[in-house]
Amino acid sequence: MRGTIHLVSARDCLMLRPLIQPVLDRAMATVFGKRLADMNTRALASAGRALVEEKPRTFSELGVLLSPHWPGHTPASLAQGVRALVPLVQVPPRAVWGAAGQALHTTAESWLGRSLDPSPSPDVMIKRYLTAFGPATVADAQAWSGLTRLREVVERLRPGLRIFRDESGRALFDLPEAPRPGPDTPAPVRLVAEFDNLILSHADRSRVISDRSRQRLFTRNGIFPGTVLVDGFAAGIWRITRSRRAAALTVEPFGPISARDREAVTREADRLLGFAAADAGKHEIRFAAIA
Repeated sequence: MRGTIHLVSARDCLMLRPLIQPVLDRAMATVFGKRLADMNTRALASAGRALVEEKPRTFSELGVLLSPHWPGHTPASLAQGVRALVPLVQVPPRAVWGAAGQALHTTAESWLGRSLDPSPSPDVMIKRYLTAFGPATVADAQAWSGLTRLREVVERLRPGLRIFRDESGRALFDLPEAPRPGPDTPAPVRLVAEFDNLILSHADRSRVISDRSRQRLFTRNGIFPGTVLVDGFAAGIWRITRSRRAAALTVEPFGPISARDREAVTREADRLLGFAAADAGKHEIRFAAIA
């Protein structure tokens, strides 16, 4: 839950955003600490909020409008300060599938017509996390949220949770009513998106990807690639390239993939191209050589 773009429901936005403010404060201090030193952050947040609620604005525009009030600071650092301090949403057309446009921002409260949760509960947040990613350890929840000291929250919830142990004896917590398929239940092949939380939301990611393969996911430009899951485990990465009339999906396997699983990956890739490149006249699926 770092300071980047997330797709969430309105309900989760209003509940999660104030809870993770300490994470954003910490990130802002690390990245912009010197550039925003001695800054009255409350005044900056107030000025930024007024500007983006007047009308949605780009970060570039926001920084230029703020700079006369803080001439000793760069427009970029001022805009990024507002980004960390004020709950923002991107508005259409940038946020509409397949549409281009500059990223314009306004406040979550203005866009949704509702206030942030005045007393958000970390207990609810933990349950929301376990709904998606349980069974999980306390460390897993902290890796996902960026928050610390969640053990006391989990301990408070413990009487209402199911508790398991992993191979190392660590406690894994889950909701009592959560589905728990048997260990022999096959998981269908899936091509999950860039930055997918399934790959990012655990402190111990060896449950879904090997340490060696995980190193291949970190690119120089910071883009976390789409991942191919075979029986629930990361077996490669995928990418789509477009030309004027065609779209190609390339799978880069981490290792050998059986003929049966290769057919399943091909079917899933074909489904993905039908969604992501429906307007392309030609679809092609490629398998790169194992590196």
